[in-house]
Amino acid sequence: MSNATHSFDALMEITSRPPTVFVRGEGSLLWDDSGKRYLDFIQGWAVNCLGHSPPAIADALAAQAKLLLTPSPAFYNGPSLALAKALTDQSCFDQVFFANSGAEANEGAIKLARKYGALHRNGAYEIITFEGGFHGRTLATMSASGKKAFEPLFEPKVPGFPKARLNDLDSVKRLITEKTVGVMLEPIQGEAGVWPATDEFLQALRALTEAHGLLLIFDEIQTGMGRTGKLFHYEHAGIEPDIMTLGKGIGGGVPLAALLATDKASCFAHGDQGGTFNGNPLMCAAGLAVLAEVSKPEFLKSAIDAGLFLESELQRISARHGLGEVRGRGLLLALDLKHPIGASVVAQALADGILLNSPQPDALRFMPALNVSREEISQMIDGLDAILTRMGAARRVA
Repeated sequence: MSNATHSFDALMEITSRPPTVFVRGEGSLLWDDSGKRYLDFIQGWAVNCLGHSPPAIADALAAQAKLLLTPSPAFYNGPSLALAKALTDQSCFDQVFFANSGAEANEGAIKLARKYGALHRNGAYEIITFEGGFHGRTLATMSASGKKAFEPLFEPKVPGFPKARLNDLDSVKRLITEKTVGVMLEPIQGEAGVWPATDEFLQALRALTEAHGLLLIFDEIQTGMGRTGKLFHYEHAGIEPDIMTLGKGIGGGVPLAALLATDKASCFAHGDQGGTFNGNPLMCAAGLAVLAEVSKPEFLKSAIDAGLFLESELQRISARHGLGEVRGRGLLLALDLKHPIGASVVAQALADGILLNSPQPDALRFMPALNVSREEISQMIDGLDAILTRMGAARRVA
């Protein structure tokens, strides 16, 4: 089927999309309905941690689909029990609630923190979040986000989310009152342009929250599941949060997310939380397949090596074209373009068969599959180099 036969009118327009219709994917490659091939360094926004349509996930889904799709969340099922146990065994957390999206997991984290405040902190409900942060598109998670574009939307917002500045501990201290129940942050702010919290800041934040009896909540929707070289990003700082959320990579391409908490923070009563499809065996079977692959030491080592190679190649490109820093960790990296040319680079890359992302006008974000090869990284770098060379030549002519 060619683009000419597609009607785009029935889909609600919520973002600007090119008229490209993808029909097949394998690893780091995608094909559209005209047969054109693309090298994908977005991977569904850090979702496809094993690449497109990996056999491990496809086989797990097919096998589970023949057994049981969902028995209702009112009953236990095997895959959800197994995945919850595997996640708690490999983390500092004791209990798991499964959800369908990162926003839903973060909404659950907010509810859990507020319930904790009602029970243990005299009704405290405020959660300190951060300028530039992004936690989802529900009303509460948009309110918790520090994204400027969200400020005028869907008023009145959900109150209770004062904003601190990333890597500025004093800005957090100034916001702590008797109404404060916790602090919530992304270890790396992805949508803001890949701005990492330093390990030292995260360690100081843990000490501060412990001193005040506050919950520390890590939104690891984008950084979790091996994306930054550890299974979970909090391990880099050598600390343990009270609550963590996972999404994106945990399903490897299917809608799955998780809210994890320590015994201390787990305080939901019956009826406080739920969801029709939450923890269904089909999605949890995919999650088990993902975790089995990503948690292998040799897999994480390979992902770390790929991240270091990508980082060095981006630094080389930056020096060659007079661009800015390379930010991030592992396989969540950004290149500072120093000029608002991100959209143009992305458009030219698409035309050249490379999928790139520009979260901010002056930055490119790279989120390839965790098993991306050095050859695929080199292909992307060569393509980006050619685009920047053309753009540089055009600026010189102008």
